[in-house]
Amino acid sequence: MASWRVRSMSRTRHYRDLIAWQKAMELARTIYQRTEEFPKSETFGLRMQLLRSAVSVASHIAEAHGRLNDVEMRKGLGSARAAINELQTQTELAASLGFFDDSASTELLDLGTRVAKLINALLGVLEPEREPANSRRD
Repeated sequence: MASWRVRSMSRTRHYRDLIAWQKAMELARTIYQRTEEFPKSETFGLRMQLLRSAVSVASHIAEAHGRLNDVEMRKGLGSARAAINELQTQTELAASLGFFDDSASTELLDLGTRVAKLINALLGVLEPEREPANSRRD
């Protein structure tokens, strides 16, 4: 029964059906919109880093969905979670430099937190990695 639950919750027909992917796409679009006003000097600096991280989150979720087993899917979702951490760090830096106002940084950080929670929920329904029996320490 538990195996069926895991498969039905984590393996949708298409990655576009995953709420985590949908919210990650919303986050990426919002990052693109919010960074349009960055200074020209940041075109290839922090702005580009933010854009890459935001795109990476949704891309890693889509890639993870295409993996053939839960262990590989966990790795892809772990990469998505790491990209969220990068994005939130970059958002905080941009806010501290005055590139985002308080409402923009709050919006982006909150949306990033929602995406992270959705990724964590997906990770929670996947079969955990199992340590081989002969590698356990007693």
